[in-house]
Amino acid sequence: MNQQQISQLSWPDSQLLPAIVQHAISGKVLMQGYMNPDALQHTLQSGNVTFFSRSKQRLWTKGESSGHTLQLVSIDSDCDSDSLLVLALPQGPTCHVGTETCWHDNDANSPQLAFLYDLEQVIKSREGADPKSSYTASLFTKGVKRIAQKVGEEGVESALAAMAGDREELKNEAADLLFHLLVLLRSQQLELADVIAILKQRHR
Repeated sequence: MNQQQISQLSWPDSQLLPAIVQHAISGKVLMQGYMNPDALQHTLQSGNVTFFSRSKQRLWTKGESSGHTLQLVSIDSDCDSDSLLVLALPQGPTCHVGTETCWHDNDANSPQLAFLYDLEQVIKSREGADPKSSYTASLFTKGVKRIAQKVGEEGVESALAAMAGDREELKNEAADLLFHLLVLLRSQQLELADVIAILKQRHR
């Protein structure tokens, strides 16, 4: 958000605009707060999402006590310029009760593709773990050659299922393929976001 966009915001008499915070990668809605002009400027300058607290009657940077800050990615306004959408990367749980979002991590309220982000985090947590503790941990122990082999196997099996017209088998094999591809990316210190960036670049 630049200064011209800020100047076009429709501030009400209260000087408070609702600000919806959304996870910049998973798309999950994390929380809602309110920003006045000072909170917006502080957010843009500091890189940490800051609100105007109506109860404390002062600027409040999310995580100033807990350390669970919201790292700013971008801010945009809606078509009427009277509400803000904040994309951020949470550094820990967002809700004060310790959950990822203020909607209590209800899967029914999450975008379906957000599960891929959650799965990535689980895979990441298995890296370096006891190989006996999980299948994923054992894959990391076997190394990139074995992981890459599994991606190849699942890719072939997905293709064969499609050629056979077996939709149920294709769904299962495609799930295996996606999982092993995420493990392969992690083994090379890459994420799905890196692949998406390439796809977006090509789309343009």
